[in-house]
Amino acid sequence: MEAPSRTGQSAGTRGAQPIRVCPDFHAAVELIGRRWAGAILWTLEAGPLFFAEIGEAVPGLSDRLLSRRLRELEEAGLVTRTVHGGTPPRVSYELTDMGVELQPAIRELGDWAKRWNVS
Repeated sequence: MEAPSRTGQSAGTRGAQPIRVCPDFHAAVELIGRRWAGAILWTLEAGPLFFAEIGEAVPGLSDRLLSRRLRELEEAGLVTRTVHGGTPPRVSYELTDMGVELQPAIRELGDWAKRWNVS
């Protein structure tokens, strides 16, 4: 016998219909689950950081991949990019309101990882 789900129904079905993953949930997990994306979001919780500071905070992350992930997070509305004048110009990144709202989930995931020694 299957264990009841949160809805009290058997896991795997609701009546005659199979349970399907919510598309919004799936898209969110895919976005923050991309390699280094979660680490970048974790790092930006402290506040705005310059590109090089993010790179230093996340060991093993190449500049090319950092640039790609930041672009994706910006397109998703989680991060905003600010160009600062000077020679050469410097670019900083910070969480948008949407990104800030995600932080409790990111922190909880970090706490879970520590509790279970996930590494």
